[in-house]
This record gives sequence, structure tokens and C-alpha cells, in this order.
Amino acid sequence: MEKREESEERLSRPLIALAKAKGVATSYIGQQGEYIEIDDDVLIDVLASLGVDASNEQSVESELRKDARSKLERLIPPTILHIAGQESRVKVNHGVFDLPKATLELENGSRYEGDLPRVAGDGAMAQPLDDRFIVNSAIVIPADVPLGYHTLHVTVNNRTESATLISAPAKVELLDPMKNGHLWGWMAQFYSVRSSRSWGIGDFADLKTLLRESKEKTGSDFVLINPVHAAEPCTPLTPSPYLPISRRFVNFTYISPERIAEYDRLSDDDKARIRKLHDSVSALNDNAERLDRDAMWNAKMPALWTIFKAGRTEERQRAFDEFKKHAGPDLEGYATWCLAYDKWGAPSDDPNSWVRRFNRDSDEIKQLRDQYPETLDFYRWMEWIADEQLDDAQQTARDAGMQIGLMADMAVGVHPLGSDVWWNPERFAYGATVGAPPDFYNQQGQDWSQPPLNPNYLAATGYKAYRDIVHGMFSHAGGVRIDHAIGLFRLWWIPKGRGAKNGAYVTYDSAVMMGILALEAKRAHGVVVGEDLGVVPDYMAKSLAEHGLLGCAIEWFEQREGKFRKPQDWRPLTLASVTTHDIPPTAGYLNYVHVKLRHDLDLLTGSYEEFLADAQREHNALLSMLADGGWIKRGWMNNESEHEQDLIEGMHRALCASPSKLLCATITDGVGERRTQNQPGTNNEYPNWRIPLADGEGRAVSLDGLFDNPRVRSLAAVMRGEK
Repeated sequence: MEKREESEERLSRPLIALAKAKGVATSYIGQQGEYIEIDDDVLIDVLASLGVDASNEQSVESELRKDARSKLERLIPPTILHIAGQESRVKVNHGVFDLPKATLELENGSRYEGDLPRVAGDGAMAQPLDDRFIVNSAIVIPADVPLGYHTLHVTVNNRTESATLISAPAKVELLDPMKNGHLWGWMAQFYSVRSSRSWGIGDFADLKTLLRESKEKTGSDFVLINPVHAAEPCTPLTPSPYLPISRRFVNFTYISPERIAEYDRLSDDDKARIRKLHDSVSALNDNAERLDRDAMWNAKMPALWTIFKAGRTEERQRAFDEFKKHAGPDLEGYATWCLAYDKWGAPSDDPNSWVRRFNRDSDEIKQLRDQYPETLDFYRWMEWIADEQLDDAQQTARDAGMQIGLMADMAVGVHPLGSDVWWNPERFAYGATVGAPPDFYNQQGQDWSQPPLNPNYLAATGYKAYRDIVHGMFSHAGGVRIDHAIGLFRLWWIPKGRGAKNGAYVTYDSAVMMGILALEAKRAHGVVVGEDLGVVPDYMAKSLAEHGLLGCAIEWFEQREGKFRKPQDWRPLTLASVTTHDIPPTAGYLNYVHVKLRHDLDLLTGSYEEFLADAQREHNALLSMLADGGWIKRGWMNNESEHEQDLIEGMHRALCASPSKLLCATITDGVGERRTQNQPGTNNEYPNWRIPLADGEGRAVSLDGLFDNPRVRSLAAVMRGEK
């Protein structure tokens, strides 16, 4: 029989026991079902990134004793999940004759007035600790504790410990229209959708228009966009929205200068200066070949400085001051990082780079802040304006009648040299990056270069860093999509210098993280989508569904052994779409753009002919399934070029036959675009995330009149169930 689990001999080894105690998986099942055990040296390095010394047998035994002791020394865990409406119990460690007492401080600072009774021990054997024995009892958390982030105080004798008690809903509830039906929306890389008044890149004013007109002219209830996490302050700007500087803040390069409240108060000379800067890049709005973020920002940043220098009314200054107070130390970290980048240049891995030489407590950093207080405030101010404009876009969507409005995308991690890591290194694991093990698409595995959040730090701090990210996203969105949602359960950690295939899975407390998502979604009356594409453990799909998180269904991927599943058989709790940003739009996929592109970029592991033949079989199998279901006419397959739009609309008609609770059409499919936004496995070999919106003939498509486009309107009618 094929081996599928670790032997008793392996499980008895101290190193394996230590790894498991620290949440490091010592084996896993690969994409093809193969059983793989992690090498000792990899486990030792992964444990080291968690601050655990497993370098020799003595160290392993010492760490095991330390782990056992630490679990007995604490009265209560530092983070506790409570499901609102259900009674729960918190285990307390204490001496045999001690009587624990507890109080609960609610999120608003008041004290919970109900009773927190103590119940007797659970029958577990007393365990020795120094000169005494430790037993367990439990504090009962009543069912009526309100939703929120509370603080539980437990006292034993004269010793008090506190823990964050997260009282969350059991699941993310479906919005009312989704309970017996579905909602539909558009998907857009919104930076690629430009208007005549853009600065060469789609901005927050364009997003506002995109949201409002998509509702008014097509009836959609959401627009799913690329991540808008914070970016660098100076060129060159990182093209990928999935490698942000900080996930806590918003990308201020998307600000629309003319939509800032202070713009109207500018002098005629200042307005003329800004118009001249805009005119210097306005021709970029018609460029259908390549987006130029650097040219945009080199023109826009001086315009923003002009507006900042003009000052604010007392009322506006008070609003700015309140924003800074609310954002707290994290804003100081991002603004300071931006200032250092501005004055000392881009950070690098060079030991002499400022990001390596200095930290938040360095005298040099304090001196820099003191030397340039106005520039520092400029970076705080841009973040405030970006936050305002993004919030205004979402409010416009809600006012227009959208059920969800903006659906934001959360990247899986952050740039290793960015502000989140530099200002708060304690939040991250040292010496490891996140990626993926080998699979069909990448036989060497993937290293995304992003340092993972340290699960021990999260637990010790009540998950506040994660809570702030989620809260920030829901503060101006009605939905959040979690990229690589398996990261709620486990992440593939790659020790430095070992290569992507030599890693190990490290587990996270998915129940707590999904509880936070459920709580923030409840407060925002929103939805959560977990990107669960590819091979994921069965328990993950089940847990996502139990917690009310929607998965993803991509029509091209809904197949097994070359046979496509009928849309009626798809999972109900999904966001369903025909395509995704990592493959070409549907017109491109139907014309085998992905085959030629991967061949030209030398990304194929086999021959071009083999890959093309596989693509053709997949292509024909999907169209046959659609014809069998009555969503396209079989005769169209004999002249696909003439019926390209018919085929694309037929694929979307099939979406509407699925039980999926959210349906999504891409703006690129609406206009007939063929080029992919991102080709995995490449960096600058292909212009990833730099493709402007264009039609099938390669002509730039403007936001002006986008939703009056007959092809867009026809696809929208399909999504509304009218065709």
C-alpha cells in the first residue's frame, strides 16, 4: 500500500514533535496526490524563522521543555475566540487550591455586567510546575456577550492576566438578495480603465465613475478591483498590485488632484500649473500599448505638493488631524518610510542601505523626521486624501443603489523591504518567505519573496495587525476578496537560500482569522470571497463554506480529467466568472493567445505542439458542454471568428445557470480585449499589470462612454438574464 502518513518511528523523534508543537507541518500531500516528508534541515530552518532553536539534539529537548512550561505558566491564552450567541469556556491554569476570578471589559471601555462563572476542572491530571501542581478550570463566557474586540481579565491570587476576546458571528451571512438568488458585477483592473481627464492611469475619480455608471447603465451590484494597498512614494513604481509596501494603507498614486476639496481654493496660477502638469501626460490616456505609471506619478506628485502647500480650512485641518490620530503609529511608520525613500533613495538588500542600517528607533530616523517635518506631513496628507477619495467612491456606489459596491482585493503579503516589515519587523518571521510548493504550473515551486506574518506574534497581540488590515479594507468596501485564501489556514514557508521546493507548511489559526473577517463583514454589511483555486485540502473548502466565505469558480477551470462540469453542479457558495487576471480575457483564450505567449516566453515544460493540442482539446470540450446545455449554438463552433461575441456571451449565459451566489463578468470581456494582465512566471519579460484597456482591434477604450458600448451593454443584458 502506498505510504500516506508518517511512521511511528518518525513521529517519535523529538525534532518532529517540536515542529508539530510549533505548527510546522512535517509532511504534506502534493498536487498529484504524492506523499512528501519534509527534510530535517528544512524543518530546522523554518523553526529558526519562528525563533526556535532546533540546531542540535540538546536544543530540541530544551525547546520542547520550554514549550511545555510556557503552556502551563500562562493563566489563559492571549487570544480567545468567542462565537456570539453561544456559550464558550476559557481554560484557566492555576494551582490546586486557587480560585480564579474574571471580569470582561467591552470594546467600548465599559464592563460586562453579567456573571462570568467559574466551573470545576475538566478531569485532566494535575501537572507539576516547579514546587506546585497546575490544574485546570474554566471561565464561562455567556452567549449574550456582544460582538466586538473585548478584553478578558483573569485573576488568580494577586496575579492578573489579560487576553483579547474576539466575539464574532459564527459565519458571514449572505446578503438578503443572495439568499434565494444571486448578485452580479464587473471585474476590472481599474488602473487600466482611463477617462479623458485621467493622468494616464485610472484613478479614484475614475473608479467613482466606474461604480456609478456600471450600476446606472448596466444594473450591476459590485465591481471587483485589483488591490489598492499602499505603494512607493517615488518612481520607479512597482507594477504589481500584489506586492504592496503596506497592506494597512491605500495607494495614494491613485489620487485625483482635481477632486481634492482644496483644489477649488487654489490661485489661478496654481491651477494653471496643475493643468500644465496634467497636459504633459494626458496623451497617455490614448496609449493602447503600455501604461506608464512613472510618467503619471512624476507629473501628479508635484501637483499634489502644490495643493498640500496651499493649506486647509480649520475644519479640514481638524479632519486631517483626526485621521492621523485614528491611524496611529502605523501611519507614522508608512510616512517615515516614504520620507526615508524620498531623501535617501530606494531601499535595497545592500547592508549599507538605510532600510538595513536603521530602524524606527534609530537616532538617524528621528533626525530625518525633525529635519523634514513638512515633507513627512505631506505623506500623511496624501494618505488621508487617498482614503477620502476611495471612501467617496464606495459611498457613491451605495448611493447609486449597489448592494455591495466596491469589492476590494487583499494581497497575500507585502514587499520584504516595505514599510510594514521595516517599521514592525516583530510582526514577521525572520529568514523565510512565502510561496508555493511544486505543482503542474511550476515544477520548481514559487517564491513570492514576501515575508510571512508570524502566527505567534498574531496570537500574542490579539491579531490586531490583521484586524486593522481587514477593518481598513471594509471601511470603504462592501466586499473583500482574499487572494490565496489558503493562507488563512497554512502558508508555504521557504527558508532563505533553500529554493521554493524546499519549504514547509506553517499553520495559522483559521478560526480566529475567519472570525475577524465575519465580524468586520457584519459591521460593513458585506461579503467575503476566498480565492481557493488550484489544489487545496478538502478541509479548507469545507471550513470556508461553514464560515460563510465564498470560494471561486472559474469556468475554464471547472473540469476534471478533461471533462467540464455543468454549471448547475458548481458549488453555490462561490463567486463565478469565466476567466481571471492570470489568463487572457475570453477572446484571447478562445484564440490561443496563452499558448503563443507561453511559447514565446519559453515557459513551456513540453513542446509547443503538445501544449497547443491540449489547449485545443480543452477549448473544444468546453464549447461542446456549452452546446449540450443550450448556451451556444453548435454551428457557431464551425466559424468561431464570426461568432466570437456569441461564444463569449454563451459562456456567461452558462454562469447564470449556476447556483453561484455571485456572478462576475470582466470589463475586458465586455470590450473584446485579448491580452492578459499578468503572465505568471514572468517579471519584465512581459508587461504584467501594465496593459491598458483596449478592444479586440487594439484600440484604447475610454471610460467615457464605456457603458454605452453596444458590446458591453449586450454582455450586461446576458448577466441580467435578459438574453
